Amino acid sequence: MRILLVEDDARVANFIRRGLREEQYAVDMAADGEKALTEAQTRDYDLIILDLMLPKKEGMEVLRTLRAGENGTPVLILTAKDKPKDKVEGLDAGADDYLTKPFGFEELLARVRALLRRRGDMTPTILSAGDLEVDTVKHRVRRGGKDVDLTNREYALLEFFLRHPNQVVTRTLLSEHVWESSFDSFSNVIDVHIARLRQKIDEGASCKLLHTLRGKGYMLQIPEKE
Repeated sequence: MRILLVEDDARVANFIRRGLREEQYAVDMAADGEKALTEAQTRDYDLIILDLMLPKKEGMEVLRTLRAGENGTPVLILTAKDKPKDKVEGLDAGADDYLTKPFGFEELLARVRALLRRRGDMTPTILSAGDLEVDTVKHRVRRGGKDVDLTNREYALLEFFLRHPNQVVTRTLLSEHVWESSFDSFSNVIDVHIARLRQKIDEGASCKLLHTLRGKGYMLQIPEKE
């Protein structure tokens, strides 16, 4: 999942980015409203975390512009403005949630997970394909009742595939949602990570889940129930 973090306080932004990366999210950052608007209008994000008091263009203006342009990306306002009228204004402007500073990082993560589930039509926190099971809260992966040890990037790939089962997933989609904007999508990094992921989840299994569709992309195919 790819998140745009809009925060002009470098210390706060780096703290949040580090924590989100540890939870396997890809994070792009913008330190002012103008850059935030450009990024949100030109890239595909799963969630935007938006401060309100920003240089060049205030966060509320960014939010209103996005919604006026029918950009439906979930927005979590994260701000020091804690008066009830501020919360009402933010939610009425189109924000999906509102969290005030100071905040607990665990609460921020819980709100992020809730918004991402909401965008995925209430996708459950336990994702499965045959005997493969992923707990998206604990980041625990098991196949055939045995734990599977994945790197952060491998886990992010697997979760994205499980949220788009039986669908062709292109390299472009993976680069947009699993990697950050600085990623070179023309390199072979995606192929290398998928090869490693396939080895870990499919090796020794009679039913292979992850498939390469030559010239198209990849697919995680859920086996039919007998």
